Amino acid sequence: MRSIPLPASLADRANAGSEDERRAALAYLCEAWEEARREGIDGDCLAQVALFTAIHELVSTYGEDAAARFADGLGDRIRRGEFTVPPTRQ
Repeated sequence: MRSIPLPASLADRANAGSEDERRAALAYLCEAWEEARREGIDGDCLAQVALFTAIHELVSTYGEDAAARFADGLGDRIRRGEFTVPPTRQ
């Protein structure tokens, strides 16, 4: 898993945890996502709720200004392909 860097304003104050902790967190989230999809929850709905939940957590942890600065940089990161998963070849 590629770690996603936090902007300096958050990274300076973040205790991001170990690589193992991030892998475990991703595994839990992927499992919950797959279970919700099996139950018929739409992927777009899941994505919107996940984004809301993540931003709420950043605001709760770091405050509105730091979370807003983080969100300001997301457009450029999306355009650079940081969140695009290359197709797998079989």
